[in-house]
Amino acid sequence: MQTSALPDIAHTATKPVHWLATAAAMAGVVALAGLLQPRTATATATAPEKRTTTPVAAPDPATVDFPLECGGAGTTVAKQAPGDLDGDGRPETVAVVHCDAGSGTPPSGIYVLTQRSGAAPRVVATLVDPADRKTVGEFAVREGRVSATLLGYSSLEVPRCCPDQEEQVSWRWKGNAFVRTSGDLARSV
Repeated sequence: MQTSALPDIAHTATKPVHWLATAAAMAGVVALAGLLQPRTATATATAPEKRTTTPVAAPDPATVDFPLECGGAGTTVAKQAPGDLDGDGRPETVAVVHCDAGSGTPPSGIYVLTQRSGAAPRVVATLVDPADRKTVGEFAVREGRVSATLLGYSSLEVPRCCPDQEEQVSWRWKGNAFVRTSGDLARSV
């Protein structure tokens, strides 16, 4: 074994007093860290961060004046369905409405309703105009799409009780308007 050419270093020979001094220094550091703790954190939401978990209700078609000319007979909301059609997070309501004729099969209109906070519901789009003389069979709103079966008549000789044409249609919001697509065009029933 070769001996070191360096002189003995004093701190390499530890004594109990060194251990005691190290322990006292560590205790002082821990105690000081305990006294210098940061203030207790508190979380408060500012106005932009507050979120409402209450779902927004879809517009109620019972409170809307529809653009139908019924000669004082009033209107009937035959079908309705809510859905977020434009992807803004607020539901719209799609309503199938016709004049309250009492008998027969009056033509229907399909209307899209929206409502801003605190405002009355209003019609923002007419998907089927009653002037087209169609009635609505099946009707649904799913995944941002409105779909319906439109029933119509091939001529004035066809009794108004018994439509002889059927068309499957759907609408989807694209850009700034509803775009209509058709399935079977004017198929006989």
